[in-house]
Amino acid sequence: MSTYTQIIYQIVFSTKHREKTLHKDKRDDLYKYIWGLLKNKNCHLYRIGGVEDHIHILTHIHPSVSLAAIVKDIKVASSQYIKENKLFNKFNGWQDGYGAFTYSVKEKDNLIDYIKNQEQHHTSKSFKEEYLEFLAEHQIEFDEKYLL
Repeated sequence: MSTYTQIIYQIVFSTKHREKTLHKDKRDDLYKYIWGLLKNKNCHLYRIGGVEDHIHILTHIHPSVSLAAIVKDIKVASSQYIKENKLFNKFNGWQDGYGAFTYSVKEKDNLIDYIKNQEQHHTSKSFKEEYLEFLAEHQIEFDEKYLL
C-alpha cells in the first residue's frame, strides 16, 4: 500500500524584526527560488505571496518531509540566496519561528486568492493583526511576548 495525504499548509513567517525589506521588484525572484526548493522536496506549491515584511506559502508537503524541516530548509537556503544575489539590500534574515495552518482542500481556491491579494489586504491590516487572526481562527494558544 502507498501513502496518501491531502493536507494543505499555509506557512507564514516574517523578516527579522518585521523589517520592510522584501521590495516588490525582486520578490518574484525569491518566490521562484522557494518554489524550486519545494519542488525538489516533492512538495506541491499552490501559491506564494507576501509584502515587504512577510510571506505566505500555500503548499502540500510530501509525506516524507516534515513541516519543521521544510520551513528550516526554506529559511536557510532563501536567506543565503538573498544575500548571494543581493536581492534585498537591507535583509537581515527571517524571524525565529513561523506559523503553519492546515486547511481542507475545499478551501484551496479561497486561500490562493487571499495570498494573491496580499498587497491589497495589507493596506488596511498589519502583519501582526493578520497573524493574531490566524492564531484565533485555528484556536492556537500563544504568549504575546513571543509575537515581536
